[in-house]
Amino acid sequence: MEKTAAIHHSDWHAREQGKLRIGGYSPEQVCAIAGGTPCYVYDRAAISARVEQLRAALPPALELHYAIKANPMAAVVQHLATLVDGLDVASQRELQIALATGVAPGDISFAGPGKSDADITAAVAAGITLMAESLAQVDAAIDAAECLGIAPRIALRVNPAFELKASGMKMTGGAKPFGIDSEQLPQVIDHCRQRGVEPCGLHLFTGSQNLNPEAICEAHSAVTALALELIDAEQLQLQFINIGGGLGIPYFPGEQPLQLAPIGVNLDRLQQQVAARCDASLVLEMGRYLVGEAGLYLCRVREIKQSRGTTYLVVDGGLHQHLANSGNFGQVIRKNYPVELVGGSPQQPTQVTVVGPLCTPLDIVADKVTLPKACVGDLVVVRQSGAYGFTASPRDFLGHPHPCELLL
Repeated sequence: MEKTAAIHHSDWHAREQGKLRIGGYSPEQVCAIAGGTPCYVYDRAAISARVEQLRAALPPALELHYAIKANPMAAVVQHLATLVDGLDVASQRELQIALATGVAPGDISFAGPGKSDADITAAVAAGITLMAESLAQVDAAIDAAECLGIAPRIALRVNPAFELKASGMKMTGGAKPFGIDSEQLPQVIDHCRQRGVEPCGLHLFTGSQNLNPEAICEAHSAVTALALELIDAEQLQLQFINIGGGLGIPYFPGEQPLQLAPIGVNLDRLQQQVAARCDASLVLEMGRYLVGEAGLYLCRVREIKQSRGTTYLVVDGGLHQHLANSGNFGQVIRKNYPVELVGGSPQQPTQVTVVGPLCTPLDIVADKVTLPKACVGDLVVVRQSGAYGFTASPRDFLGHPHPCELLL
């Protein structure tokens, strides 16, 4: 029988008589399919529902892209490729995954501040859009195109002088390794033209993981206004303006799901402004928002231990497989991801700390959480695990087996 902790966020997974289902399967069935625990499972229906929800709130003309870095599992990317208008990559490996989906190369872009010559040559050879983050990347792309005898697709990533307020990770404002400072854009555009290349787009990504719709609207408005200023001042003939995303998901107690309505209204206004001034498409680039809540991490209780008044559930998974959940992936003060307990008979709720098998005090799955009384063999389910889980973790730390990944 299933026991669950209170959930403080939107539940994107199906339930039958209150019991969790992922792709129609119970958590125990998922573990059997995976060959054991720990494992990651991504809910295909939840991903589709999130995209559908987002599409309903956005203006129809706006393009939606998926940033593969959030979850590059090939099956996840293939599924999303059927739902979105384009893919964004950050490495050659992600580029290969994107091309394998059959998405048109012109609908794939490659961003990142530290691209190697091999990265740039691969992007040019594939015919995708290179998001140039410096003058050096512009020259490298043009040089590669000349050697290959083809025309490059070069867009310019801009580092505005402002940042996205209330974002979990700020990507612009002040000195940044990302993009070309906005005041340097005119000379970079002149340089492109001197070498016979017209930029095909602008990329302005101010930050991520924001749950404040007013701040997101302000950032979207500011970057769109900057893009239109550059279009007018430099007589740019752009195919697209990528304004990033910034939309966050609730991870911790007290956080509420993002309200999409005001963001959609603002984007509709911005889309109309762009359409009145040029033929460029307005692009929203999403990663975590599309997949984060669709993923679960499942691990099993190996031992229940008492130590000086604290009850520890020792499980077979931990920070080596889910670094973000452990609090060691950018949290200043550690907070718990939402967790559930599956299995056994309901008992009086008990405060426990869930820890992994590693010999480090950092290996915390959930600290001081109230769960129904656990038994050895019960499953602990960590929610919000669909983004930056499997690939952002030090899976070889201490030599434990890697977890399986499933899309169901």
